[in-house]
Amino acid sequence: MQRQSTSGPFDRAETVVVVCRGGDCGSRRKHPTLDHADQLRRIREGVGDDVTVTVSKCLDACERSNVVVVIPSARARIIDPSPVWIGELNDADSTDDVIEWVADGGPAVVAPPPIVDILRFSPTRMNRHELEDGAVTLPR
Repeated sequence: MQRQSTSGPFDRAETVVVVCRGGDCGSRRKHPTLDHADQLRRIREGVGDDVTVTVSKCLDACERSNVVVVIPSARARIIDPSPVWIGELNDADSTDDVIEWVADGGPAVVAPPPIVDILRFSPTRMNRHELEDGAVTLPR
């Protein structure tokens, strides 16, 4: 059994990628052509060993599904502490671009690819609350 951390995603030293799989994110009904399990597997395998990838219950941004949030590493948060919210990540090419960006250093370290600039959105207070207070359980 894997022990769960009581700290949140902003307490980690490494970059954290939060993949929403609640609500409409991860829904075959809403996104029938996307292999959601394969997308998550590819993200986990592609971002590197120094990045934590976790699944959230729901980030309450269903209108932008599938949502991925990239939280900068502690070192990068000195430059810019803002997590990057990416919505509508629904195809392999866009997913690959995000994976490559995170593997290369991610927010505040490497300029994002154009697709991140296109799909990036500003979360509501409710979205931020979901990220900060309990929707994300991190492995130790």
